[in-house]
Amino acid sequence: MITLKNVILRRSAKVLLDGATVTINPGEKVGLVGRNGAGKSTLFALFNGSLHEDGGDFYVPKQWRMAQVAQDMPETEESATDFVVGGDTRLAELRATLAAIEAAYEANPDDADIGMELAHAYTDLADAGEHDAVPRAQALILGLGFKSHELDGPVNSFSGGWRMRLQLARALMCPSDLLLLDEPTNHLDLDALVWLEAWLQKYAGTMIVISHDREFLDAVTDVTLHIANAQLTRYGGNYSAFETLRAEQMALQQTAFSKQQDKIAHLQKFIDRFKAKASKAKQAQSRVKALERMEKVAPLLAEADFTFEFKEPGNIPNPMLSISNASFGYKVTNEGEDAEPKTILRGVSRSVLAGQRIGILGANGQGKSTLVKTIAREMGALAGEVTEGKGLNIGYFAQQELDVLRPQDNPLEHMVRMARELGSAVKESTGEQALRGFLGSFNFSGDMVKQPVGTMSGGEKARLVLAMMVWQRPNLLLLDEPTNHLDLATREALAVALNEFEGTLMLVSHDRALLRSVCDEFWLVGRGVVTDFDGDLDDYQRYLLDEAKRLREEAKVAVREAANTAAPVAAAPAPAASEPSAANRNPQQRKQDAQDRQQRSDQAKPIKREISQLDERLAAAGTERTALEARLTQPLPSAEIAEAGKRLKALNDEIGRLEERWLALSDQLEALAA
Repeated sequence: MITLKNVILRRSAKVLLDGATVTINPGEKVGLVGRNGAGKSTLFALFNGSLHEDGGDFYVPKQWRMAQVAQDMPETEESATDFVVGGDTRLAELRATLAAIEAAYEANPDDADIGMELAHAYTDLADAGEHDAVPRAQALILGLGFKSHELDGPVNSFSGGWRMRLQLARALMCPSDLLLLDEPTNHLDLDALVWLEAWLQKYAGTMIVISHDREFLDAVTDVTLHIANAQLTRYGGNYSAFETLRAEQMALQQTAFSKQQDKIAHLQKFIDRFKAKASKAKQAQSRVKALERMEKVAPLLAEADFTFEFKEPGNIPNPMLSISNASFGYKVTNEGEDAEPKTILRGVSRSVLAGQRIGILGANGQGKSTLVKTIAREMGALAGEVTEGKGLNIGYFAQQELDVLRPQDNPLEHMVRMARELGSAVKESTGEQALRGFLGSFNFSGDMVKQPVGTMSGGEKARLVLAMMVWQRPNLLLLDEPTNHLDLATREALAVALNEFEGTLMLVSHDRALLRSVCDEFWLVGRGVVTDFDGDLDDYQRYLLDEAKRLREEAKVAVREAANTAAPVAAAPAPAASEPSAANRNPQQRKQDAQDRQQRSDQAKPIKREISQLDERLAAAGTERTALEARLTQPLPSAEIAEAGKRLKALNDEIGRLEERWLALSDQLEALAA
């Protein structure tokens, strides 16, 4: 077990923990929570050994293997699969040991002791999972949202967010007794988040996680450690249980209790506002439950660094905007060629009405951000029309918004420039002073208004973007993952502000608590279209699991068809609804279709033939490997053990190569079928 007894932790002159005493038992899943700056990351540094206690006693079993997500951005030309396989430190150690013993054996093949060492090394490597390391790594990569054709892509070819997903997969690949996760959900979409929750629920070791996603914490933790006022308090149960217990404790303290009542009164007006809608939709039913829960979060809001509200919009057009038979996407410019449009969404016909609160759902890469960017005027529609209501004023929070803030400029300069761009008269005296006061309400006080944005934390940058949005008095809010850098208290403050907002809201977020509390209806973006999602977030989570199951079944069918060389031609895909049927095509079209099918068939035949050969060789190699592994468990002369071990290693290497080739050929078949 992990024990802290009267531990003191300091960061510079600041005491972050003063006499902390707590025990974490083997196998417990612990959520570490507290305000930004309370000392969560410092305590993590104690757990991983990069920091030592300034006082008291800290103990973690020496034999425990630890895994954590590296925070540095990986820079390597290794393939994604090889990079993640490298996270299995036990396997890497055994491979290095085997290489050294093999070198010694080559120099002294008659040495019986070296032969025995070699045999043991081969056995240890097999026990460590050498034979299925690649499939295990690829299952992690695919689970976190990558596509099968990206498995062999070099790490450096991915964007920063995807490389951090690979760091997460690498940490999960590492066999461990203690798993440390610091904000693991920051770069994940909801589908990858659901997969990660399922994986962590099956993890057998001890886990400690820092997260600002309350539903994630509820799903994967059974203990909560709370850091506040330099004290560390243990609560049995997940985050919701902690929240309830802490609310009860604070209610016993008169000062905190009165503060809590103020917050409850502040929240009650919008709780009542939506109770009347409970009969209108399933989403509203879910939302009433979420809003009734808000009384519990009043203690958290009482601790928040700041609270804010959106000003009432000057006017609210209805409809806000109308989309008619539109295609959304972007243009790809190839070297020496004109830009070619890449269509992501087709036939989009939607209206956004005054007062709607729409959550936008969809798996990664399906077009959620493309839809929002087009509505926000960041991109143009490729076809169709997007008609805006008169006086539409959009407040847009983009995923990359924090990156486009000018690092060298300070918050005051950002506000002054925005005011001028919007045509407001900003005088050097009263105008600047008013902007200073406004920034102060977002916790940018004193010298912080002159601090370069590039030196600020992600949470501070997010607060600045929120401040700029509020100042513009929008009547339509477009929010694309606004919570990535916000702590739990600030997320709750954002939920309160959004619920009091009088305009229209469209929200993309993997924070299910935020979606539940502020959205009345959902749009589903997927398979190239935008449709209504008739259900709540629990239904959507089941939809994601069903989709994953469907894709797995489709992959199995494709594999069986690929291996079936008796079929002369792969079944042609069903014609799209917008295409004319075969009977209605003219003779020239039918002839061209037949030629295309014959061409695909001709291209598929050698691929299917090679896949069949690979299946036969994999089956034979697997049989031989099983026999060798059984043989190595028997007493044999050292020379025979060494030879059997060498053959086993060669077989494992060959099987790995065959499996990679099989996957590549399967991708080619899928591309032909498409």
